[in-house]
Formats: sequence, C-alpha cells, structure tokens
Amino acid sequence: MGKKSIAMLMAALVTGSVFTGAPNPRAETAGTGVGSSPPGPGVDLDTVTIPELQARMADGSLTSSALTAAYLWRIRTIDPKINAVLRTDPTALRQAAASDARHRHGRSRGPLDGIPVLLKDNVNTRDMPTTAGSPALAGSPPDTDAVLVTRLRDAGAVILGKTNLSEWANFRAAKPTSGWSAVGGQTRNPYVLDRNPCGSSSGSAAALAASLSQVAIGTETDGSIVCPAGTNGVVGHKPSLGLVSRAGVVPISAEQDTAGPMARNVTDAALTFAVLSGGDTPRPGGLRGRRIGLWRLPSLGPEVDAVMTRTKERLRTAGAEVVEVTPPYQKRIAELEFPALLSEFHRDIDAYLATRGGPRNLAELIEFNRTHPAERTCFAGQELFEQALAAPPVTDPAYRAMRAELKDLSRRSIDETMAAHHLDAIASPTNPPAWKTDCVRGDNDVIPSSTPAAVAGYPSLSVPAGFVNELPVGLLLMAGDHQDAGLLSLGAAVEHRLDGRRAPRYLPSVGPGVFR
Repeated sequence: MGKKSIAMLMAALVTGSVFTGAPNPRAETAGTGVGSSPPGPGVDLDTVTIPELQARMADGSLTSSALTAAYLWRIRTIDPKINAVLRTDPTALRQAAASDARHRHGRSRGPLDGIPVLLKDNVNTRDMPTTAGSPALAGSPPDTDAVLVTRLRDAGAVILGKTNLSEWANFRAAKPTSGWSAVGGQTRNPYVLDRNPCGSSSGSAAALAASLSQVAIGTETDGSIVCPAGTNGVVGHKPSLGLVSRAGVVPISAEQDTAGPMARNVTDAALTFAVLSGGDTPRPGGLRGRRIGLWRLPSLGPEVDAVMTRTKERLRTAGAEVVEVTPPYQKRIAELEFPALLSEFHRDIDAYLATRGGPRNLAELIEFNRTHPAERTCFAGQELFEQALAAPPVTDPAYRAMRAELKDLSRRSIDETMAAHHLDAIASPTNPPAWKTDCVRGDNDVIPSSTPAAVAGYPSLSVPAGFVNELPVGLLLMAGDHQDAGLLSLGAAVEHRLDGRRAPRYLPSVGPGVFR
C-alpha cells in the first residue's frame, strides 16, 4: 500500500467519509468488573479506533509507549480470567519507543505505526515460539517471520505477543474442544466464563473482546476467524483466498487457508487488512439502496432467528432491501469438503514440518502425540491426523475431481444466489450462543454459514449483531471473489446500524435456559 493511499485512507477515516458507521465511543467501559486502564493513555480502549489513536499520536497527546503499556497492564490484570494470551513479546515497549521516535520526526509509516497487534500462535515469528498449540513445536522459534508479520513490522505495528488457539487449528480430533491446546490450556469466553470461545482463533477473539490489544490476527480454513469473532462479539474478516500470504503460517489446506484481521470495529479491521494485503482502500458506502440476501439458518435455534429478524428490520429501516435466500448445493459441499481437506492437510503439514525442529512429517507427529501425556489432558483423539495419513494423495484423480467439484459448487452457491436476487451481499447468522466448554463432550459448533465463502475462497466478514441473554451473536456477510473492499465498506454501515457490541462482564455462568 503506497504512502499516498495510506494518507488518503487515514484522512477519510478520521473525517468519517469512508465508513459511514464506525461505532461511536461511549463515555466509559461499562460493567467490566475488573477496573479501568492505568493512568497514561487517556482513551477508552474498548471503543477507540485506530484513526482516533493516530490523531492523538500525531498531535502528541498520546504515545505508542503509553498505549502499549496500557495493553500490557490489561493482559497482566485481565487475562488470568480468560487465558487468551500465551506470551507477550519482551521487545514490545522497545518497538513502541521506536514508533514514538518516528512520530516525533514526522516519519510515521501509516495507520498501524505504533498500534499493538496480537498474533495467533500458528503464525511464524522469528523471536517467539510458534507452536500451533502443540508441544511438538514448542522448541526453537522458526528461522524467519511469516510474510504477514514482516508486513506488520514494516508498517510499524507493535507485535504485542501470541494468542492461544484450538490446537492444530482444530484439525486433530474428531471431537475437539475449541480454545484448548496442550501448550496454552483452555481459553474462556469473556462474556460467560464457562462458555466456549469457538475456534480456532479463540485467543485472538477473546483477547479483543477483553480489550487486551487493538487488533489481532486470526487464521481460517472454514469458520476459524468468523465463528470466534461472532461468539466473542468482535469483528472478523476472512479475506479472499490469496490476498494475504500464507507463507509461514501452520497450514491445513492451501486451497482454503487464509490469515485475516480481527478487531473491535470494522474500521480497524479494514486498516489492518490493507497492510496485510497491500490492497486497495475501502470505498465509501452506506445501506440505502443496497440489496442483502438473508440466509436465516433456523437450525441455529429460535433465539438466533429472533436476532436475525431484528437485524432484518434494522437494515430495512436504514434503507437496505433485504430478501430471504437459501444458497444451493450446501449438502453436496458438506459431503466433499472434509475428505478433500484430509488429502491437502497431509501434503501441507508435511511441507511445513520439514521447516521446523521436532516431528518432520505427519507420521512422526502422530507418534509424538501418542507418547506425550500433555496431548491427552482434555481430549485424547487424533482421528483427523490418522485419517489424513491414510487419505489419497493430492495427485489422485478422485481427489482432484472432488476438489474441482467443490470449487465449482461453492462458487456457484454464492454467485448464482447473488445474481438471481441482484445482491450486494449474502448475510446469515455467524454462530449460535456459545456452548458450555466440556472436554468430554467436545464442541457443539456445526455452523454451516461459514462454509460457502470458505470453500469458494471468497471473502466473509462477521460483525456483532446482538445477544442471546449474555452471549454474543454475529452477522456473517459474504460476497464475490476479491470483493473485500466493498464488503468491508458495507460491513461498517451494517455495524453502525446494528450497534451490536458491548463490553463483556466476565460472568461465571448463565442460567440453564440458555443454549446448552
């Protein structure tokens, strides 16, 4: 992203002309029950946006050092409740001081300069461990940063630390527990602590909900950015496949994997995406005259459907046209996706493990898990690893036919629906209310809304839509290939109209009448 584009984007965001609806800051962070930030930054970390922070740093009333110190304080104070942050970067304050020097001398590198960022712990960092949640990778750090980390560093971002995740991005056991890893233990949902944060970007989403960083990086193969974003009441953007480099990210499938930004508002997610992708700036936009197809998914329960009904009414009040749709081919896509991922995982994890110390391939990784008790402290299974080891290679004609059909049907499911109804986007519920975390039972997260965009390689974006009791529900927006900028612009307008986020209260539990 060039300096001219960055300058234009920052100016537009500060004046509110790009996104018609970044959430308005509230007077205080209500009801967190854990105290406010220490004196120093003078901003409400729960509601402040990156353009507001940059304006303060530009006029000298805020430093990155003060901002970074405030987030480190919150991690020390609040994270013991939710267990989202695996480790902080010991150089974070030095990075912040370097950013302050650039700001003082008028050499800011753009909107992320001095902004603290947390990374999911399957993203390579040369100076911190990258484990994917497994002791198998807990030795020496990788030799080099992931390409996306290099982009963040070049943009001046402060790498604050690494977040917990569902081990191996939830691709190990047939009945996993999201947010658990042998390295990090169990991440808890900040809204209700006995509820699950969804996965696999569990720590990134929970940390943002608790205001432990300004933005975070997640990764997704199918649902692993958007589901935790929805379940933790934050924003998650799964970019179009290929717009953010996968190099240096622990893989599941090159055909579906992508990293993407997570934040408490769409403005911050869009600015982070622009740095990660080097892409175009979002366009101005609103809701009047926009056509949105609502895929209701009543299987997620009547409470979620009621949130969708309220969402439909609010979007219509804002001038959008909302029509109900059902994308086709979903049953066949569901039948094909998992077998294809098994073959791709075997290929891609072998290639990644060959670059690291520890197990050098999938067979050695399976043997490692059999001999390390820590891998069995929540659930013992590694059925997906074993099935992947036995899966046909990606050179097999049957596999290649399967992936070709998947790509065709998933893209048609979105393209045909949007064309038939002249839509700007398809919307659906991102998630059910968070289920109780239970290592014996495992997850209750069969959520079909993420799959069409994930398999097609198209963009999706989850924004907070409301609550069922104390538990957040997101609205998932999806659009055509490489339509990320337009989707982010629309998502900001939807976010403003729904005003669906509030700070968590760290409740120990909720009543039995709520979903599981």
